Parts: sequence; structure tokens; C-alpha cells
Amino acid sequence: MTNRKTLFAALAALALLASPALAGAGGNGHGGGNGGGNGNGGGNAGGNGGNSNGKSGASHGKSSSARGQVAKAKTDDTTVDKTTKVSSVPKEKNIHAKLGRLNSLQRNINAYMNSKSKKFAAIQAFVTQSAKAKVAQAAAEAAQEKLDALNSQLNALTSLTPEQIAAMTPEDQAALPGKITDLEAEITAQEAEVTAANEAAAAAEVGTDDASLDAALADMANKPVDAAVTSWAQGVLADKIDQTAAAMQAETTP
Repeated sequence: MTNRKTLFAALAALALLASPALAGAGGNGHGGGNGGGNGNGGGNAGGNGGNSNGKSGASHGKSSSARGQVAKAKTDDTTVDKTTKVSSVPKEKNIHAKLGRLNSLQRNINAYMNSKSKKFAAIQAFVTQSAKAKVAQAAAEAAQEKLDALNSQLNALTSLTPEQIAAMTPEDQAALPGKITDLEAEITAQEAEVTAANEAAAAAEVGTDDASLDAALADMANKPVDAAVTSWAQGVLADKIDQTAAAMQAETTP
């Protein structure tokens, strides 16, 4: 009995001795757990904070780059063009300012023919002669056209085949040699007319060349006559010459 009580007493003592150790072990374990949790929290906070700072730095870098590009674009847009401009070639003097008295050439045909001015006389003579030359040339062309028509008729008669002549009436066959002879005579006469008309046209051309025009312009002008003035006068006078020629032809036409 005594031994059993002694044993129970020893076990109870051991239990008391063991209880503080177990309690300390449990407290350390809990504390370690909390400490680990705090460590994780610190790590995450620090990591996230670092990443946040990194992103902020990158954003700041992009923002600075964008501002630099905008500034460069503004500088390019406002760059002053310092290229030296070549002065334009002065325009040729207005032709009418060079004409002086020759501006009167624009007057109507009646003013041309009725003017009593001595300064206008040379121009009147040039226009009149040029109109005569135009009429003469038209006559020469008409004479040539008539000759061509007669030759065409003669060629048609002389080119008849025996079969074509045989198909003609007896009266037409009998008249054929006479027609050919008459055409040949008419052609000979027309050739003479063509020659005369061509000679008349050539003669009428005298006094209508550029040198004659320049002389007439110089006689009327009170300013120097150059190539530009002569060219202008030719264009203006062409209409006056046509009108004068038409009036001449109307007078000679029955």
C-alpha cells in the first residue's frame, strides 16, 4: 500500500514538472505562427510597394518622353522658312503701252478708208494692196479649179472603152469627136487664163510683205516698232484686209 501511494505521488510530481514545459511549447508555437503571418504581411507589402514604385517610375519615364515629342513637334511646326525666294522675272510691258498711235489700227473699216490723216495713209495703202492681192489669189484659185474640171471632163471622154462607145446612141457617138475637140480648145484657153491669173496674183503681192508692213507701221507710229508690235498689227489688220477684199469682190460680181 505504501509503495502504491509512493508511486502515485511520484507520477503526480512528474506531471506538475511537465505542465510548464508543455505550456511554454504551446505559447512559442502560437507566437511563431503570428510572427510568420507578420513576416508574410511585411513581404507582400514591401514587394507590392516596390512594384508600385517601379510602375510609377516607368510611367514617369513615358510621360517625360511624350512631353519631349510634343515639344519637338511644336518646334518643327514653328520653324521659320529662311529659304531665299527668287524674285519673279518682270512681266513684259503691256503691248498697248508700246503701240502709242498704232492703237488706232483697231478702228473699224470705214475709219480706215475715210481717214484723212497723212500718218494713216501708208497703212491704208497696205490694207488696200493686201486686199487686192487676196482677191487676185482667189481669182487664180478659181481659174485653176475650172481648168481642173475641164481636164477631168476630157479625160472621161478620151477614156471611154469601145464597149462604152458602142452602148451610146448613134447621135452621141457622132457628137463625141466634136466634144473632145471643143474641150481641148477650152482647156487651152483656160490654161492661158490660169497663167494670167497667177501672174496677176504675184504682182498684187508686191507691197504686202512684212517689210512693207513694218515701213507702214513706222510711218504711222510715234514709238519704236519691234517684232511684238508687228505681230500684233498683223493680227489686227487681217480682219480689215478680209473686209476690204470682200467689198472689192462684191463690186466686181454681176
